[in-house]
Amino acid sequence: MSTIMRTLRNLRKIGIKEYAHQMMYIGDTKAGTYIATDRYGNKYYENLEDELPLRTRWVDYKQHEYSPCQIEPGWHAWMSYLVDKPPTEDAVLRTGQRVWELPEHRPNLTASRAAFRTYST
Repeated sequence: MSTIMRTLRNLRKIGIKEYAHQMMYIGDTKAGTYIATDRYGNKYYENLEDELPLRTRWVDYKQHEYSPCQIEPGWHAWMSYLVDKPPTEDAVLRTGQRVWELPEHRPNLTASRAAFRTYST
């Protein structure tokens, strides 16, 4: 939850359209520096000055029906403050797609009809 002054300051920085988008999808207003876009189209932002500690990084998902499993592992490490540099600047995390990785994103299928179920033979 944010204060009135913080909300008005962010509204002035980001504009009406982005303000409405953020209130619709994340329920809070945030203004910060655009860091990068991952291969799935998610946009990552950071604001170290005006935000509360451990709330300085956020993602704007490409899909409106979003799930945290749509974040790549390198970006997940950056979002969780496990690394200081985003994957675009870190040589270890910028390795690209490995041969054993799936070429396309596979969503988490838990609690759906396609979820893995064991059965006895």
